[in-house]
Amino acid sequence: MTIDDIIDFVEGLDDVLTLRPVPGDGSPEISWGDTFFYYSPDGVVPTTTQPFATIVTKNYPGDEDSRLDRAGAFRVNIHAGKEAFLATLGRAPREPGPAHTDAGASDTVIAHPVYGSAAWLAIVNPGPRTGRLTRELLCTAHALARSRYERRADAVRRQN
Repeated sequence: MTIDDIIDFVEGLDDVLTLRPVPGDGSPEISWGDTFFYYSPDGVVPTTTQPFATIVTKNYPGDEDSRLDRAGAFRVNIHAGKEAFLATLGRAPREPGPAHTDAGASDTVIAHPVYGSAAWLAIVNPGPRTGRLTRELLCTAHALARSRYERRADAVRRQN
């Protein structure tokens, strides 16, 4: 899968807002070249929630284990929730993973090197082994984001 394949797939889901920061748009320089996916029926960047998935193309401070400084390397990060995390990795998000996990291994689903305890999964350069699962996890993350959005909207309606 290429970055464009992933973007096209996610943008095919309902009510997705895609942010692709570039120089001059007011976004932090570290985010330039990366992609952030939000569930946003109104097309406005949510201020109270994180994206449900991201694509990063470089190492971030404190997050170098995936070795994204290699040519062509990128990582898909997916907030697929506790159930999908458990089903995919066979353990709960806060349980320690195997000591031998290589966060930079391509085409392998791992707990996110920084946000794994919050039920984020990660795949460096998804390929033949993980392509189908990557799409399934993205759909799960999108559905969870939609559900969170609807719960918040219902709470606001009940307050008014």
